[in-house]
Amino acid sequence: MVVETTILLLSCSTRKKQSKSKYRVSFIRAIENQKSKIKMLFSDKTEALMRQIMRRYPEGRHKSALLPLLHIAQAESDGWLSVPVMDRVAEILSIQPIEVYEVATFYSMFQLKPVGKCLIEVCRTSSCWLRGANDIVAHIEQKLGIKNGETTPDGKFTLRTVECLGSCGTAPMLQIGEKYYEDLTFEKVDQILEENKNRDNHSTYLSKTTFQNHE
Repeated sequence: MVVETTILLLSCSTRKKQSKSKYRVSFIRAIENQKSKIKMLFSDKTEALMRQIMRRYPEGRHKSALLPLLHIAQAESDGWLSVPVMDRVAEILSIQPIEVYEVATFYSMFQLKPVGKCLIEVCRTSSCWLRGANDIVAHIEQKLGIKNGETTPDGKFTLRTVECLGSCGTAPMLQIGEKYYEDLTFEKVDQILEENKNRDNHSTYLSKTTFQNHE
């Protein structure tokens, strides 16, 4: 009886070890698959540009390239930064992912959730507010059928209000990508929406071309 019990316990122990071993193997494979997917997030040309930018900084100071790399990553990733994208940037720079998250969450120009191809950012601070920014926002909401912070169902437009964009003398104003639209009226807003409704690529602050032109 003792022998049978011992054999049974050993058998159970062996099965548990095999089960844990299979789990570990599956877990490791999942990690490797995820790493493989992360490495394929950017094209070879984009990664080459990122590494070229890194070489502009002294040895040991490559982390200083984080901001331009995030702009490039966002331009390459439909206008926003997912966790895998930020993780890949960290890997390229040989820094911890948390160091990338800290920067991406600090600056408002980095989007951490999907946005429309046309990201409309309306200045909401004093000068623009006094010149009717709230009315401009309400007009855009009415035209697009969305509220501040939302994206149209077709994925074309996202509307958000932002802090001062440094164009107080031409208030009210808004920004789409790298372009400022100033001295806004309802008619101008309608024209802006019409111009941007069929854009092929996402509006971003700094595109890959921006950095390629400064080599």
